[in-house]
Amino acid sequence: MFIDEVSMEVHAGNGGDGCLAFRREKFLPMGGPFGGNGGRGSNIIFKVDTGLHTLLDLRYHRIIKGKKGENGEGKNQNGKNSEDVIIRVPQGTVITDLDSGLIVADLKEKDAEVIVAYGGRGGRGNTAFKTQSNPAPNFSEKGEPGEVKYLKIELKLLADVGLVGLPSVGKSTLISQVSKSKPKIAAYHFTTLVPNLGVCKTEDGRSFVMADLPGLIEGASQGEGLGDRFLKHIERTKVIAHVIDMSGFEGRDPYEDYEMIQNELASFSEKLIHKPQIILANKMDLAGAEENLKKFRKKVKVPVYPISAMNQEGLNPVLTALADLIDQVEDAPLYEEEQMEGHVLYKFKKEEPYTIVREDNGDYTIRGEEVEKLFRMTNFRTEEGMLRFTKRLRKMGIDDKLEEMGAKEGSLVHLLDFTFEYRK
Repeated sequence: MFIDEVSMEVHAGNGGDGCLAFRREKFLPMGGPFGGNGGRGSNIIFKVDTGLHTLLDLRYHRIIKGKKGENGEGKNQNGKNSEDVIIRVPQGTVITDLDSGLIVADLKEKDAEVIVAYGGRGGRGNTAFKTQSNPAPNFSEKGEPGEVKYLKIELKLLADVGLVGLPSVGKSTLISQVSKSKPKIAAYHFTTLVPNLGVCKTEDGRSFVMADLPGLIEGASQGEGLGDRFLKHIERTKVIAHVIDMSGFEGRDPYEDYEMIQNELASFSEKLIHKPQIILANKMDLAGAEENLKKFRKKVKVPVYPISAMNQEGLNPVLTALADLIDQVEDAPLYEEEQMEGHVLYKFKKEEPYTIVREDNGDYTIRGEEVEKLFRMTNFRTEEGMLRFTKRLRKMGIDDKLEEMGAKEGSLVHLLDFTFEYRK
């Protein structure tokens, strides 16, 4: 089964908790803190596997979770880092962050890999907090939460030439004749339900990859027929080859067919119509094809090659012409820098460490990634840990902000599932 798009969520592993321990040995009354740090949680990594050609495996794994790092232990023993979770995907996979709409990675190179969600760092044990003013800290940190990402995974096939055209114009027959690809061929529309790839070789020994895509119909770019699902696979191709039924066997006008396909390509992406193109005037063995070809050539400026895929006529010149075009086209990135996550983060203002909202009932709610992370990493089992948490809140300016918003002595303040009273 060919699956080229899935949505999923990934949860990187949380960091292991730091340990709260003291050295207690005979003849060492001042042993001091002895708690080790926690280990790092699992990263979630996507890696190219050239043996895969579909996203079928991911269809049944919509939620993937990493493992938590090991907790620190006494005797200053640090917890072990968890092994990363590696998700193998086909070459040509594009990963998009659904929350931001930015491209996380375009995995088009062999063995390429990317960390899509980072595991949390391990919490620090109380030994790490030892200072001259506090030689025996009675608190430790919990592990940092791992990142949670909601992703769209798309496969955009890697091919040099993309065959486009209406249903039943002979695309599948053509690719079966010029490569070892064996697509289903039948005398009805939409025989081709999934893209087919084939390696083509020219008489002078050059080779390239050709993609046969399901037939397009009018409105394909808006979801009609199958075209909207597979137009994205043309985006990577260097050259577009229009296959036209020049015989007009089904009562269609070849030039109108060409114009319609061009409009659908432009509606899907303006970049597509600027790619190098050639026209393959197929079914030249049928009556009326020669006359139609003369009229057609007067209306187009794109090179036209008459062929009969069924009879294997005119195919070698076409393969040579395609190879020549491919050699002239430079590799270009599929996405602009503005679309890529790694290039645009600097354009956004740094998120505030917190926001405070006054609720209708007079309570106050604190939100924000930084303050919520602080809450999750605080160990509230000791009074010193609680005191450290309140000091950090005060240092962030939360107390001043609450007072500015009208908080009174005893006002209730909510942070995640924790509620406390405001005190001046």
